[in-house]
Amino acid sequence: MTSLLARLPSLGPGDGEPRRSTTTWLAAGAALAVQVLGLLGVGLALVVVQTLDPDGGMPVGSSARLATQLWLLAQGAQLELASGPLRVAPLLLTLLIAWGLSRAAGSVASVRAVQTAGGAARVLAVVVVVHVAATAGLALLADGPSASVDPLRPVLGSLVLALVAGGLGVLRDSGLSAVVADRFPGPGRALWQAVAAGTLVLAACCTAVVAVALVDDVAGVGRLATGLGGASAGAAGQVGLSVLLLPNATAAVMGLAAGPGFLVGAGTLVSAGGVSLAAVPALPLMAALPDTQAVPLLAFLSQALPAVAGLAAGVVLGRRLGDDDGGSVTAALWGVVAGVGVGVTSGLVVLVAGAQLGDGALAQVGAPALATGLAIAAQAGIAATLSAPVSRWRSRG
Repeated sequence: MTSLLARLPSLGPGDGEPRRSTTTWLAAGAALAVQVLGLLGVGLALVVVQTLDPDGGMPVGSSARLATQLWLLAQGAQLELASGPLRVAPLLLTLLIAWGLSRAAGSVASVRAVQTAGGAARVLAVVVVVHVAATAGLALLADGPSASVDPLRPVLGSLVLALVAGGLGVLRDSGLSAVVADRFPGPGRALWQAVAAGTLVLAACCTAVVAVALVDDVAGVGRLATGLGGASAGAAGQVGLSVLLLPNATAAVMGLAAGPGFLVGAGTLVSAGGVSLAAVPALPLMAALPDTQAVPLLAFLSQALPAVAGLAAGVVLGRRLGDDDGGSVTAALWGVVAGVGVGVTSGLVVLVAGAQLGDGALAQVGAPALATGLAIAAQAGIAATLSAPVSRWRSRG
């Protein structure tokens, strides 16, 4: 997208109104492109899966409607089905939408050489308005007798997503991110980098736990992938949906690592304190769940992950602190703040990853966001308090 926009002519500083108008249209087109290309990609993937069905699969119109519903679910929508409400955000698709919005807003800011707060706000406002309006239109189109959609939830979800992702993209590519970070009290830039590093380390470790659990039960993965029939189409659909929900599983493992554990409905709880099993959705991803009531060794090992995340945050913080940011004692105090930041970020991820599959036994799926965030904040904060001064001392030595 950046290379395409870069071919367009750039107006000089004296062309005030034309420059604003061109920037507005570029931002609107970039935001609309995210919607169009994203929906086309999801729809094409569904059509390809349906062609593998020996019975012909769903018609193209039904595939398009399903793609629209997935797109809306990724932005916080809730579908009202005959079996009850369906609310589950396939977080991998959510991340892809966020990446597209960030690239769209950032590309416009880079191509139009936006360097002021007013110009950045204008680009962000256009991207947000266009994205939210397009999402509201899709919610109205997807609403039907078999699956009704309340437009309020996807509108609010798309608003938050566009503000956060688009804002980060504009700040990054306009060069204003350093200015904003420096306005925070204390070492703002080093602190944000530490929180991001700790959260990413925790997410990577939790994803590795899911991967190890799946590899440990490869037979179960294959059995669940082909369990619903449909030959290769059914297996491809099952695997594809599991991939989209992989970040949701990562968030669930955050709850396991923090201590509270996670639920897969009313009868299935996985925690380091005990395991209870009941019927769960037939997805290959569910093969990562324990096969018995015994707590697996992997669950005990995962208890160290919040501390590992805190250590990573503290190391990054200690290395990024400047000469004017104080010594080791100050680094330890800011390490507490970085660890709490990791806990807050993780809690928000767990909150977004929670799901509701009907109004029966699967009405609650995921980890408790508040308990998980508080537990990770405490553990990561202690670890960062220890590692930040050591990292600070080593970097200055």
